[in-house]
Amino acid sequence: MVDPLPFAVVFGTIALFELLDRTNFALISLAAREPPLAIWLGASSAFALTTLISVAIGGVAVDFLRPEIWLVRLGGGLLLLGYAGYLLLHHGEEEVPRAGRSAFSTAFLLIFLLELGDTTMILTIGFVTTYADPVLVGIAAFLGLAAVAGSSSILGPRIGARVEPLQLERWLIVILTIVGVATVLYALDPGAFAVLAG
Repeated sequence: MVDPLPFAVVFGTIALFELLDRTNFALISLAAREPPLAIWLGASSAFALTTLISVAIGGVAVDFLRPEIWLVRLGGGLLLLGYAGYLLLHHGEEEVPRAGRSAFSTAFLLIFLLELGDTTMILTIGFVTTYADPVLVGIAAFLGLAAVAGSSSILGPRIGARVEPLQLERWLIVILTIVGVATVLYALDPGAFAVLAG
């Protein structure tokens, strides 16, 4: 039986961060120019691979660092805060140009490269160290990413020209800072977040 609270926390958090992420802006832009189904399939395939990598890294971290798992959580929180700082200094960087690939392979390559080390990967690794079921975390994270990719692929042709990524990126910085601070506090005092620890 799947525990609905951890699933909902992982799905909702990952979907929210992906919705506000520069990866999603790139996906909307790509979907505005290419067939939506091919874009969604390519992006979802990339998300499946990056989620597997995240779950594997999180599993290794848990196995090797279980006595000091708070250090992994602390590091994850500091990475989120560091990424927020990075975004403050680097605005408006565009995605890699297409260079003659199919819509599927373009979406796959673009999303895979943008997701490596991105917020949702860091969060997924953190969730694997927090919850006892890495399979549940992986499925919830992937479904959150795939759902956002689906909505972006459908809405891309309609809103691609009107999206203001810099404004949304400012919101992402605020959210990253809040979640980063919360993650650091959780690492230092897990009892303060007993409900979310499931």
